Amino acid sequence: MIIVYISRLDEISIETDKAHPDRRTFIGGSDARIIMGDDQDKLVRLWREKRGEIAPQDLSQELIVQLGTITEDLNRSWYERNSGHTVEDVQRKVRHPVHKWMGATLDGRVEQTEAVFEAKFMLPWNFSEEAAADKHMAQLQHNMWVIAARSAVLSIITGGGKWVEITVHADPLYQHLLLTAEKKFWRCVQTGEPPALFNIETPRPRLEAIKIVDMAASNSWAELAATYLQTREAHGYHELAKTELKKLVPEDAKEAVGHGIKAKRSKSNAISFEALPIEVAHASSGEHIGAISAP
Repeated sequence: MIIVYISRLDEISIETDKAHPDRRTFIGGSDARIIMGDDQDKLVRLWREKRGEIAPQDLSQELIVQLGTITEDLNRSWYERNSGHTVEDVQRKVRHPVHKWMGATLDGRVEQTEAVFEAKFMLPWNFSEEAAADKHMAQLQHNMWVIAARSAVLSIITGGGKWVEITVHADPLYQHLLLTAEKKFWRCVQTGEPPALFNIETPRPRLEAIKIVDMAASNSWAELAATYLQTREAHGYHELAKTELKKLVPEDAKEAVGHGIKAKRSKSNAISFEALPIEVAHASSGEHIGAISAP
């Protein structure tokens, strides 16, 4: 039988009763996401499951669950092929060396970097890397804490035929808050006191820029790119002219005016330029030029 813990149908986390002979004896990574989440009903349900009052939800007949099961091996091999790294310790069951009630069943561990490897299948609607990392932050930080890893790799295959790799680094502050919340939850499991939401803000994930994006289909990009190309050469001449004009302003001049522009010197000795209205430029050009160029 396959036991599935799922919060939304845009991502799947699959655990088997072979991997978890008795999930009631510890808090795992998927549990951490519920404990640090914002759904009181799911938190109470998890609490009742850990106390043995109800059985985990059985979704073994769900097609989308089967898709998640089938793509897990593909996900791992695709990551290895594209990264050049090797994933070891697949489905390894571990416990924290001190807090025995903290455990994890790893999707794997990257041999070269010792990072936690986590494989996910997500549907493409409203998908973003930031949202994906945010959603799985508690699970990743929990698993990193259990095995003392400094980073985790989130490998995602989407229903839209995309593969995304996200690296998440260990966050000591968040892990401290996570440990505090899990301790309180586990105490509730032992005492029978119903748990309450902990309302801990998830840290913004620090993501590495690793992908190349084709913007050919964006009309806004096309318009701005055309403007950029048309003005690039002119911009270079503009900056060069400003540099040379600054050299021509006498050191004792507060302002210099002529040929349609005005140079102004600030108290910090910085020189800025502005374009003058045509009539002002014509009226004052001769007088100011004469004043500046007089010996």
